Amino acid sequence: MKFRALMIQENAGSIPAFVREIKERNLEDLPKGEVLIKVLYSSLNYKDALSASGNKGITKVYPHTPGIDAAGIVELSTHSDFISGDEVIVTGYDLGMNTAGGYGEYIRVPAQWVVHKPNGLSLQDSMVLGTAGITAAIGLFKMRSLGFSPNQGTVVVTGSTGGVGSMAVALLSKLGYAVKAVSGKENAAEYLHFLGAKEIAPRSFVDDSSGKALIKPKWAGAFDTVGGNVLATLLKGCGLEGVVVSTGLVQSPELKTTVFPFILNGVSLLGVGSAETPHETKEQLWQLLAGEWNISDKFQAISKVVSLEELSDIYIDKILRGEIMGRVVVKHAHQS
Repeated sequence: MKFRALMIQENAGSIPAFVREIKERNLEDLPKGEVLIKVLYSSLNYKDALSASGNKGITKVYPHTPGIDAAGIVELSTHSDFISGDEVIVTGYDLGMNTAGGYGEYIRVPAQWVVHKPNGLSLQDSMVLGTAGITAAIGLFKMRSLGFSPNQGTVVVTGSTGGVGSMAVALLSKLGYAVKAVSGKENAAEYLHFLGAKEIAPRSFVDDSSGKALIKPKWAGAFDTVGGNVLATLLKGCGLEGVVVSTGLVQSPELKTTVFPFILNGVSLLGVGSAETPHETKEQLWQLLAGEWNISDKFQAISKVVSLEELSDIYIDKILRGEIMGRVVVKHAHQS
C-alpha cells in the first residue's frame, strides 16, 4: 500500500544541500516494529525543522521523514497491548530522528513507544501538546515533586511564545502559579495574557551582564527554554530554595555560572530530556494533561492547523527564523 510522506533528501554538491519533497512511499519502506499506525496528526517542533534542514546531529542518514510527534489509529499490531482501531500517541524516542516520523501518513514503531490516547483529549489536542506539552509537563512535575508551590512567588518563563514556553505558561497558570512571561516579540502581550501570564517582561530582564555571581532575587522559580547567559541569570537571580527548569538551548548550550546559587540560596536546577522519558511516566503525564492539568480551552489560541504542503513550503522555515507563536499541528490529507 502506498502513502504520502515528506521526504528530506541530500542534494550533494548543490544548493540547497538538502531538499524537501512530498513523495509516495510503500508500507514496506517503513522500519520493523510491532505497531503500524495510520497517522492523522503530527506537529512541528524545532528539532523537526533541524532534521528537515539536514542537521546530522539530529538525523544521521538521509533520505528521511521527520516528525517526532504522531497521533492516529492503530492499523495493525503484533503486541497484545494494542489492537486495530485504538487511538494512540507517539512522542519522542527515535521517532522522526532516525526512524521515519509523523510527517508520513503511516509509521511503524516498537510498542513501548506507543501510548493510548487518554479520555479528555482528542487526537488533534494531543498534537497541540505533543513533545512541547510533555516537556513542559515533565518540568512542572519535577518542580512539584520538590515541593515547589504557588505561594513561593513568581515563576519566570523564557521563550514564552514558543511551543514549550507557551505550554509552560498555560500549565503553570492553570495550577495557580504567578507567571512572568519573557518575550522579545512586540505583539505577544495579548497572547501571553490569554495563556495566563500575570506579567510580561523583555528579554533584558533575564540577561544580566554584571559579572556578579549572585544578583538580587527577582523570582522564586523559572522555566527556561533558552540556555546560555539567560539560564545563568535565572540561577543567580532566583530566590531561596527556588527551582529552575532547563529545557532548551535556543541562545546557547553553554552555561557559565558558579556554585553560589546552589550552596548559598539552595537553588535546584532541573533538567528535562523528554525524548527518553520512561513509558510509564509518559502515560501518567498524558493522564494529567487530559484531566487535572487540562489546558485545552487555550488550544485555539495556541495552535494553527496546516497541511503537509504548507508545513514544507512555509512553516519549517518560519520556526527556524523564530517567527512562530505557539504550536503548528499537521493534519494529514487522508483525513476526511
